[in-house]
Amino acid sequence: MPIAETPLTGPVPSLPRGFSVAGLHAGLKRNPTREDISLVVSDRPATAAGVYTQNLVYAAPVAFDRARTPGTGFRGVVINSGNANACTGSQGEADTAAMAATAAAAIGSLEGSVLVMSTGIIGEFLPREKIEGGIKDAALQLGTDEASVVRAARGLMTTDTRPKLAGDCFGRTAGGESYRLLGMAKGAAMIGPKLATMLGLVITDAALTPDDAQRLLSEAADLTFNCVSVDGHMSTNDTVLLLANGAADEQPLTGDNLAAFGEMLTTTCQTLAREIADDGEGATHVIRVDVSGAASRDAARRVARAVTDSPLVKTAVSGADPNWGRIVSAAGYAGVPFDPARLVLRLNGIELFRNASPVAFDAAAASASIRAQRETVIELDLGDGPGTIRFFSSDLTAEYVRLNADYHT
Repeated sequence: MPIAETPLTGPVPSLPRGFSVAGLHAGLKRNPTREDISLVVSDRPATAAGVYTQNLVYAAPVAFDRARTPGTGFRGVVINSGNANACTGSQGEADTAAMAATAAAAIGSLEGSVLVMSTGIIGEFLPREKIEGGIKDAALQLGTDEASVVRAARGLMTTDTRPKLAGDCFGRTAGGESYRLLGMAKGAAMIGPKLATMLGLVITDAALTPDDAQRLLSEAADLTFNCVSVDGHMSTNDTVLLLANGAADEQPLTGDNLAAFGEMLTTTCQTLAREIADDGEGATHVIRVDVSGAASRDAARRVARAVTDSPLVKTAVSGADPNWGRIVSAAGYAGVPFDPARLVLRLNGIELFRNASPVAFDAAAASASIRAQRETVIELDLGDGPGTIRFFSSDLTAEYVRLNADYHT
């Protein structure tokens, strides 16, 4: 059954200076209306950083990019969807290198200046002829308009219903102009923290040192992409790359501008992470869990993940059931010490639990609040510790089961 597509949830951000993009269908996907090759090119060498899946079973493109980042001298990223190039051995490694070399030649750059991302079916070899032809065609279609940006974002999609884009302007150059940042991502299932079945690419026309790029991307991912889970399943290809080309100002960011970049990077990644949860396969609700009062951020994250990974919590939200017992018990088995007598639980602003006991509340009104909104907000206050986290997930529906039962392997 074809995937039903939905519109973008917001405006298309401005493309940072010095970048051009393309996306097209090269025949990797059976649906000819779905792009499966994307090319993102900088007109000058850029700094690159990356964060990757922590799965011990990882795809050839992950190994390829991980060995090269952080670093400088990069001119672009080539991405394919429809085939993960994972668990493909030495041939997969050779195919990844060939993708990078083909893209570099197509944009007139040095070999080694292009990074690679792949997503899709695991365990099948790449159709190299189709991919190489698609890369060459994409290089001839590079553009800077909104339509090109959307096509490039669509080229990352697998079971996504829509492209995911975010970004904005930040800071000021010496000439008084704003820097630009744009992020694109994919992801809808096989989503678990420590990166997930997701690809992400963030580009900016600011200049960054490799150390700053890697540090800030790692910090942003820890607060965003590592705080999203659709089904708790960590994949083999998860990659988020950052390219900074200095087209707005060749001097690497420092001081207030560097701080402003870090804030915008985190905000952009947060938006994309929420979009992944919102587009979870079969989802009818986004679940946002805000944990506070934990002993540490890691403790807060563990509690949030226990709640969001619980099938009972997820199905309760799907059924608009304000089932506080499922939420409280999930927090209790997270392996994080806290005093249950200090625990406070609110759902969509309605207090359900305090002082180790349920609070009298209007169950019908609480249920109606879940049913009426796309986002369900669960707030858990564990005490007076400094640890806080915001975590996104989605509900669990019969449609998720159908989609994954029917998925081609």
